[in-house]
Amino acid sequence: MKKIGRLDRPDNNGSAKMFENPILERISRTHISIPITMFLVFAGISIYYGITTTVISWPLAIGLFFIGYISFTFVEYMMHKHFFHMEPDTPLKDKLQYSIHGVHHDYPKDKDRLAMPPFVSAAYAAIFYLVFKLIMGNFAFYFLPGFLFGYASYLGVHYIVHAFNPPKNFLKILWVNHAIHHYKDPDVAFGVSTPLWDYILGTLPKKD
Repeated sequence: MKKIGRLDRPDNNGSAKMFENPILERISRTHISIPITMFLVFAGISIYYGITTTVISWPLAIGLFFIGYISFTFVEYMMHKHFFHMEPDTPLKDKLQYSIHGVHHDYPKDKDRLAMPPFVSAAYAAIFYLVFKLIMGNFAFYFLPGFLFGYASYLGVHYIVHAFNPPKNFLKILWVNHAIHHYKDPDVAFGVSTPLWDYILGTLPKKD
C-alpha cells in the first residue's frame, strides 16, 4: 500500500503528539461539533443578510445555495486528491503534508483531529466570504451558505465514518469507500461526503 503517513500501518488506538508546547498541542485539537456549528451559524447569518439586504428571488437563492454546495464537494475532492495527497519533494512539503493529512492516515480514529481548530475554521469562513463577495457580489450571500453547508456536511460525514459502524442502508457506501481509502488503496475514493466526483473522474474503488 502506498505510504501516506509515517507509520508502517495505521494505529487505530493512538494519537499523535504534534507539538512539544502543551498549549499548541491542545489548540491543535477540536471537538467536531465546534467547526460544524460555526459553519452553520455563519451560513445562517449570510442567508439573513441576503434576505434583508438584497432583492434576490427565492428560486435564484435556492439555486445559488445548491451550486455552492456542489462547488464545495468538488473542492473537497480536488483538495484531498491533489493537496492532502501531494508527493512531498522537500522537507517543508513533507512537514506540511504530514501535519495536514498524513497524521490522519497514521491515526485515523483520533476523533480530536478530524477537523481544523476553531480559529482556522473561522479564518476559512472569512476568506471564503471575501473571495465569493469579490467575485459574485450579493449572490455570495446565498452561494456561501451552500458552500459552508457542504463543508459542515463533509466534517459530519468524516466524523461518523470514523467513529461509528456502517449502517445497513444506502449510506454504507460512504463507510466502505473511506475504509478502502485508508486501509487498502489511498489513490482512490477521495470524496468523503459524496462519491460523485470519484464517479465522474474515475477514482471509485475497483470492485473485486
